[in-house]
Amino acid sequence: MKPVFKSLLAAATVAVMSSTAVAQEPATLQDLLNSVKENRASEAKINAQREAEFQSARADKQALLRKAQSELKAEEDRGDRLQQQFSDNEVTLNEKAAELEQATGTLGEMFGVVRQASSEAYGRIATSIVSAQYPGRDEFLARMSEESKGLPNIDELEELWISLQTEMTEQGSVVKFTTDVINLDGGTNSQEVLRVGTFNLVGDEGYLTYDDENDIVQPLGRQPDGYLVSAAKDAREATSGFVPFYADPSRGQILGLLKQKATMSERYHAGGVVGYVITGMLAIGLLIGLYKLITLTLIGGKIRSQLKNPSAPSDKNPLGRILKVYSENKNVDAENLELKLDEAILRELPSIDSGINVIKIFAAIAPLLGLLGTVLGMIATFQTITLFGTGDPRMMAGSISMALVTTAQGIIAALPLILTHSIVASKSKSIVHILDEQTAGIIAAHAESEKA
Repeated sequence: MKPVFKSLLAAATVAVMSSTAVAQEPATLQDLLNSVKENRASEAKINAQREAEFQSARADKQALLRKAQSELKAEEDRGDRLQQQFSDNEVTLNEKAAELEQATGTLGEMFGVVRQASSEAYGRIATSIVSAQYPGRDEFLARMSEESKGLPNIDELEELWISLQTEMTEQGSVVKFTTDVINLDGGTNSQEVLRVGTFNLVGDEGYLTYDDENDIVQPLGRQPDGYLVSAAKDAREATSGFVPFYADPSRGQILGLLKQKATMSERYHAGGVVGYVITGMLAIGLLIGLYKLITLTLIGGKIRSQLKNPSAPSDKNPLGRILKVYSENKNVDAENLELKLDEAILRELPSIDSGINVIKIFAAIAPLLGLLGTVLGMIATFQTITLFGTGDPRMMAGSISMALVTTAQGIIAALPLILTHSIVASKSKSIVHILDEQTAGIIAAHAESEKA
């Protein structure tokens, strides 16, 4: 910076001198010569000064160049030393690795076996329902199977052995313990839970499940059939002895599938409107059958009572009314009497046979309605296939359920209706048979009396 400042100062001096010279014009030729000489000497001095400054700057640049070259040589020497040190370290590492492998010997195999055993035990113990009773058992196994980088010590081996032994022991034990159970509504309550080996947990409401990810115990979304839950509760309340119990050997998978199983109510409602109509017919038919069975039984009892006292006919039973017709027409001939009695029997038949044919008609219509539901269900199934294809069978499940359920409902309704009709018709026929038998006897006796 200093040499540059000097150059600028010299240039300014020359410019001032030139201006002065221009301003002061020489008076004579001698003055002009002297002025030229002075200017020449001044310019030579300035040029010399500039050259000196340039030489000085060049020397400085040479010094910087030599310094940079020296630093480059030092860095190259340092790189060579580091490269040699890296090579020496590689050799040392290989030697140490060989020494470590020779020193560990079979311990290296033990490390692999321990880590593998820890990994397998972690997967089994973390999802085991025993962890609901003993939480936190899987933390040590997780460290052993994933985080451990060195050889296990004696304490770690003993801990692994205790974990495996505990799981094996608890597999064959049936114990009760108290823990928090998450309710289906989100609340939590403390319950006494029965643990059957590593198969199932049973609480107040029935079977429970263990969520290993959140470390919580909760009831099934839907309990299995009632007899299964009843047996589970009996086992939970038992204190000793042998109690029947339905265990899930798949550790909850079968119970999970049972949650998807349709209940009887859901299966019934799958029949839709056709199913409701079939149910209504069944209910009406059974009510009619029950009513007729009661009334015919009462009529039969009154007829049997009338048979014991034929001389005093009563208007409260069919036989009494027929006997009353006979008593009113004893003086007619046998043919007219027969016609009168037949007329009396015909008047009694409607009250005796009323409703029986309705039961028969319902028994015949119920399977046909079931077939109608099947046809409607199959039509809906094919419409679903047309719109959505067959990629998702669950979309067709509702229509197929209707097709199958209505057929079953029709058959189920027809069976008791047919049986009811048979019983009621038999009861009616027996009453009519008694009336015909008594009428035939009366006519025969009247004909004999006429001949006598």
